[in-house]
Amino acid sequence: MNTELTRISDIYWLQGWVLYDASCPSCCRLAAVLEPILTRRGFDLAPLQSAWVAECLGEAVSLRELRLLTLAGDSLGGADALVFLARRIWWAWPLYLVAQIAGVKSLLRRAYQFWAARRHCVATSCSRSHVS
Repeated sequence: MNTELTRISDIYWLQGWVLYDASCPSCCRLAAVLEPILTRRGFDLAPLQSAWVAECLGEAVSLRELRLLTLAGDSLGGADALVFLARRIWWAWPLYLVAQIAGVKSLLRRAYQFWAARRHCVATSCSRSHVS
């Protein structure tokens, strides 16, 4: 898996990559807002559509959710990725703590899936159909 990971593992500050759907306006706006925060914590942002992403994941890349790749080779998606990142941001720590309560992570996953299925919607029109 990880010729790309091995090649850049000597970059001391890098912890991993946050991968987002570059075809989604909401995702792009969030990526732009969060990039400085995540970069300070060692995470680089890249589109899921980047050629190297499929190579690193060794699979077809789904655009259904945010993905997080760590230098250790871990791959997390959706709410799990957000909880992982929340642990590394002091003001987002409450989300991490709440996610440790039994049943909460399941609720976060469902809420994330609900949002992800509707993220292309602007006002009342939607450029893509809802995913159930």
